[in-house]
Amino acid sequence: MKTKQILLTGGSGTVGGEILNILCKRSEYSITVFDIYNKKTKSLLKKYGANINFIAGDITNESEIKNISSGFDVVIHLAALIPPLADEYPALTRKVNVEGTRSLINHIQETSPEAFFIYSSSISVYGDRLKTPYIRVTDPLKTSNGDVYGQSKLDAEVIVRNSSLKWTVFRLAAIMKNHRISKLMFHMPLDTQFEICTAEDTARAFVNAIDNKDILSGQVFNLGGGEKCCISYNEFLKKSFNIYGLGKLNFPEHAFAEQNFHCGRLIDGDELENLLHFRKDTFDSYFEKTKKSITAFQRFIIWLWHPFIKWILLLQSEPYQAYRRKDEKLLNHFFRVSNV
Repeated sequence: MKTKQILLTGGSGTVGGEILNILCKRSEYSITVFDIYNKKTKSLLKKYGANINFIAGDITNESEIKNISSGFDVVIHLAALIPPLADEYPALTRKVNVEGTRSLINHIQETSPEAFFIYSSSISVYGDRLKTPYIRVTDPLKTSNGDVYGQSKLDAEVIVRNSSLKWTVFRLAAIMKNHRISKLMFHMPLDTQFEICTAEDTARAFVNAIDNKDILSGQVFNLGGGEKCCISYNEFLKKSFNIYGLGKLNFPEHAFAEQNFHCGRLIDGDELENLLHFRKDTFDSYFEKTKKSITAFQRFIIWLWHPFIKWILLLQSEPYQAYRRKDEKLLNHFFRVSNV
């Protein structure tokens, strides 16, 4: 059997690391990773160094992209700037997610014209679906107001689809692995219908796609964990707070936004599962993994300090701070004005 040449960008990320974990156990693939050389990739090299060809480079630097060799059979493109950094650095987000994708596509078209290009997009391209939470690939694409990340993914999709390569696009639901609570949690309305996919299941989908070019090529798919990975955001946070020892979800009114986010339920997500058979996890298994990742001592310390921790979190709530400051522009962004 001919060894398949695989190029992976963003191999040091959450999903990228899981993809490498699978690929490096299989002898039929030769793996090249293109990523920035930093602390995370040093760790990656320490773990997989003998099994991968690592090319240090920045996706925004065309001269460094040209260091990528030729003759790849498959390209898995994960490299991207994601929230919350994507929200804080909009110009860099477009440079990485849009122009970086364009430069990579141009290079692959020249050097590996027969490659199958698998692109990681996002559910954010559908925008605010609070009132219409059931999502299909064929739905209109309209990102939430001011969502630079979602728009960058949408623009990059256009670049991929207009290329001369064989391609497929996976629009990912909320990807979870030991989810850490942060200020971003306040951007999602509590009554959002929420579907996740674990990083492990997501990685399986990308790896299983490698040998399925003929059935995937030229198509866009929604990628989620399925019915057993669906929950309301309110219930998700309640369970997460309980696991971490943070007590009740008892933030004051206006701590959470009421609009202008994304997420929903991918009602056509079974189409990709039926082709690639990648799902193993459920919300129950995700919460169990998360619980095991926290030691009893860590949970005790969090419980001991949980009022202070929640106060610090509230200070980071942009919707709440906008409400307190009566910032009209942000109030219009985060809230239905009649409610404030």
